[in-house]
Amino acid sequence: MTQLLYITAHPHDDTQSYSMAVGNAFIETYKKENPDHEVVNVDLYTEHIPQLDIDIFSGWGKLQSGTGFEELSAEEKGKVGRLSELSEQFIAADKYVFVTPMWNFSFPPVMKAYIDSIAVAGKAFKYTAEGPIGLLTDKKALHIQSRGGIYSEGPAAEMEMGHRYLDILMQFFGVPSFDGLFVEGHAAMPEKADEIKEDAIARAKKAAQNF
Repeated sequence: MTQLLYITAHPHDDTQSYSMAVGNAFIETYKKENPDHEVVNVDLYTEHIPQLDIDIFSGWGKLQSGTGFEELSAEEKGKVGRLSELSEQFIAADKYVFVTPMWNFSFPPVMKAYIDSIAVAGKAFKYTAEGPIGLLTDKKALHIQSRGGIYSEGPAAEMEMGHRYLDILMQFFGVPSFDGLFVEGHAAMPEKADEIKEDAIARAKKAAQNF
């Protein structure tokens, strides 16, 4: 069965967040178009996402030196085990939809913590004598991002780093199809906010029909 991970990184729901509203429109349309597919919600604000710390590095070091998992400390086992679960879930899925706001030109820190859990050598990519090679060559991904200003063109485009980071990451993983769907300008032009939102929702529904 085809599985899609719907990965959201926003503390608000679709009634308060533009990105979540557009993401919800996308995923509901996708479900209607693909009733036989499994959609798994991964809410990064409710999931346990360990940040890389001394316990994780210590646990990884022990495992690499031949120590068995059961010999790790309770803290090491809990964190290392959870990161492994997140990584396995990611590589097992067929499609990914990331939903984030643009915060300080990037995305919420919980998204970076999640990325650190899935960017695992030997799973998402591998190192070779010719350089790194992505292993997720049969996947596809989409990033739905809200931006209060206009960052799709002009000098401001170079300031946006959240989508560009995910783009580089997907290329590194070998994902052949990665697109962006942006809702932007609603803070800069509040008088057009509703129009901007509805336009993005319409584009999201159309994109879901072919994803």
